[in-house]
This record gives sequence, structure tokens and C-alpha cells, in this order.
Amino acid sequence: MSLAATMPASYNKQSTIGFVMYDDTIAAIATPPGEGGLGIVRLSGPDAWSIVRELFDGALEDRRVVHGWIHDPATGETIDEVMVTPMAGPKTYTRESIVEIGCHGSPLALQLVLKLVLHRGARLANPGEFTLRAFLNGRLDLSRAEAVLDVIQAKTQANLRFALQGMQGRLSESLSRLRQRILTVQAYLTACIDFPEDEVESQIDIDPSTALAEALDELRQLIAVAEAGMIYRHGVRTAIVGKPNVGKSSLLNRLLGEDRAIVAAVPGTTRDTVEEAVQVAGIPFHLIDTAGIRETRDTVEHLGVERSRQAARSADLLLIVVDGSEALSEADVQLLAMADGRGSIVIANKCDLPQEADLSALPASAIRLSALTGDGLGSLHDAMAKAALGGMVIPNDAPVVTDPRQKAALEAAFEQVTTAHQALEQGSPEDFVTIDLASALSALSQITGENASEELLDAIFQRFCIGK
Repeated sequence: MSLAATMPASYNKQSTIGFVMYDDTIAAIATPPGEGGLGIVRLSGPDAWSIVRELFDGALEDRRVVHGWIHDPATGETIDEVMVTPMAGPKTYTRESIVEIGCHGSPLALQLVLKLVLHRGARLANPGEFTLRAFLNGRLDLSRAEAVLDVIQAKTQANLRFALQGMQGRLSESLSRLRQRILTVQAYLTACIDFPEDEVESQIDIDPSTALAEALDELRQLIAVAEAGMIYRHGVRTAIVGKPNVGKSSLLNRLLGEDRAIVAAVPGTTRDTVEEAVQVAGIPFHLIDTAGIRETRDTVEHLGVERSRQAARSADLLLIVVDGSEALSEADVQLLAMADGRGSIVIANKCDLPQEADLSALPASAIRLSALTGDGLGSLHDAMAKAALGGMVIPNDAPVVTDPRQKAALEAAFEQVTTAHQALEQGSPEDFVTIDLASALSALSQITGENASEELLDAIFQRFCIGK
């Protein structure tokens, strides 16, 4: 079922500060599936308290955790020993009355409690419907609602930090200031259309060209940080390439801190790509250990080499490994040519052995490393982080966009404000400029959700788990 189908007919997409009154109560298991010490059944809606009162032998008191037992009223059977937390709206996550039933983490007990709740009149919640109600009731704007999902899915400390900043409203506050700046210019130009300019200037103290230039600077910074934010969230696809027996698998194991790939002195040990993930400086790197690239008549090894070439072509970053204990071969030179015009790091491996390679033939940025001992690993980590972010450092207090949809909206707003600024500088009529500014404001509203369509809400909230 579409989430839009759960919206009241009176829902006004033009504003999220109103209070949407639902006539139904939703329920779901809010903890992950599987056995555990604790599981939670969550209810939200006007009948949440009355439904639980029919099943629970304790007295419900607002924001007080109560111990008791859940019983099936039809049979008198005891279902589970629980801790119940009732919360009266509007000071709740959804701004509705909420009850959370803390059960033992038995999948069967949770399902039985949920079944009883549904039988007494609750409806099974759609994915993300609790957070959807929080958004529709003005508890969260859309950017903060999406940050909730980012917190749940965070895989690195950096991801978690950015997501928590989003939940705290750091991005919302920045966009609010930006929107106000554009709205002030729009109001000034609209007034100029209807009234003499000197009269408007006496009432509104603003230089519209300067204000739009400042808005462009803010947008430019948000977009630049978004590039890095998306890397922190989605990671960097990284292929480890080189000819056979230069230590690619050893390097993978060293980066992972465990023996994941088979290492042997026999060339051609790796016949297929091996993929693993590792965090470096808070950035997820999706490592691909490839078969040694060389000419071979072995059918299976040839397939592995072809997969290696495909992995190299599709990677965001290449780790090109050469054997520093041997003279560079023609095969090494051909591999080094892959570094031209794309993100890559050249690694002279086996620095623990006497060096025979002509290191002057390698780029000045080449890393000397021993995958066996770990010597040089820190330098490689630094180089990987720099290559991934292009040297950008995200300030601790900067709002960070990590979602492609939000970044696209920022880029659309930047384009519209740029057009408006240019038109203003060229002396175009004010009404032409205000049209572009209106489009910019509409683009920004796609991030915060003032004019979010039902289709957009469906696309966002269906990514959530049921129960959140």
C-alpha cells in the first residue's frame, strides 16, 4: 500500500506546521527480527492507550514505565511479562499518543502481542509510517526525517556524526537562513514592480545583487560539502591492480587487518575478484582484490584477468601495486599508464626487501610500503583519504548533505539563483528575476518538504523499516 493512501484527505502539503489528526492507530514491532533480550511493540494513534489497557494488567500512567503481564482477553492466556511505557501526545515522536510494550525478545512472543494489538483495532504500520506521521505533524521537517534513516543505517562514525547533525536540524537551520535571504530579495523586487523604487528602498534595506551573491556562496559551499558527504555515506569503489605476485592479496589482508585472501608465492593464485569493505579515516572503501593482469593461456586465469580489467575500469580509485624488490617490467609500465587522468595511488610494495625497482620512474606521490610488516600503511591511509575527498576537509559545524536527491535540489537552486543574479546584473525586468527566485525556493523546499508530493514521500519513507 502506498504511504500516501494513509494520509487524511485534509492533509495540506503546503505546510507541515499544522497538526494532522488521524482516526486510526498503527502498530508494529520496532526491533530487528530474530531472538534477543528485548523486543518492542510500538503503537501510535488515538486508541493506543485504550487498546493496551484491554491487554495489560497494570495501570497506565503518562511517561511512567509499568511492569505487568500481557493477557489474551478472549482466552485468559498469559502471553508475556512486559514493561509498558505510555506517552500522551503531543510531546511524543509522532505528536500522537504512543505506547511501547517492552517484551522478551522472542519472535513468537512479539508476534503474539502484535497480533492481539491488531485484533483490538490497530492497523499494521507501513514502512516508515511513524516517522511519516512525525513529519506530517510538524515534529520533523523532511531533511530531519531522512536523517533519522541515516542514523539507523550509519556504518561509520563519520556517517553517524553527520546524521545526528541532520537530526538536530543543522541543515534545516542553514536552509532556513538561505530561504529567508532569497525571500527578502524576492519581496524587494516584487515591491519594486508595484511601487516606485525610491519608496521601496526606504522601506526595505537590502542590496539585492549582494544578497544573491551571498546566497550563491552559501549554496556553493553546501554543494561542495555534499560531494564529500556522499563519499562518506556511499564509499569509494577501490580496485587493487598489478601484475601477478606483487602482493595485491597481501595488501588487501593488511588493509582489512585479517587474512581474507589467499596468499602464495605462486603467480596467478587469485583467479577471481575478492571484494571486502574497510574504513579508512571514517570513509568506507569497497576493496576489490583482482587477479594479476598478464597474458595467459590458462582459460580460467584469463577470465580472472578480464574481470580485473573490468573492475579497474569501473572503480572510483585504483591502487596500482608494483614489486619494489624487482626491476620494473613492461607490464608494470603499462599498468602505471592506467593512472593517467583518474584517481589512483601507486604503491611500491615489499619495501622490507632490498630494492631493485627504479623508483624515479614512479610518480613522486608513490607510497613505499610493506604489506608483510605494515610499514608505510599510515602513509597509504592518508593518501587514500586525500584521493577520496580531493583534499576537502569538512568543518565540524558544517551542515552535511549525504543524499543524492538533496544534492540535486541544491544544484537546481544554485542554477536558478545564478540565472536570477545574472539577470539582475544585466538590468532585466524584476518580474523575470522573481520567477527564477521562485524556482530556487521551490527546489529548496524539496529538501525540507514544504511542497513534498505524495510520490516523493512514498519514495523516501518506504526505505525505512516497519516500526520506525
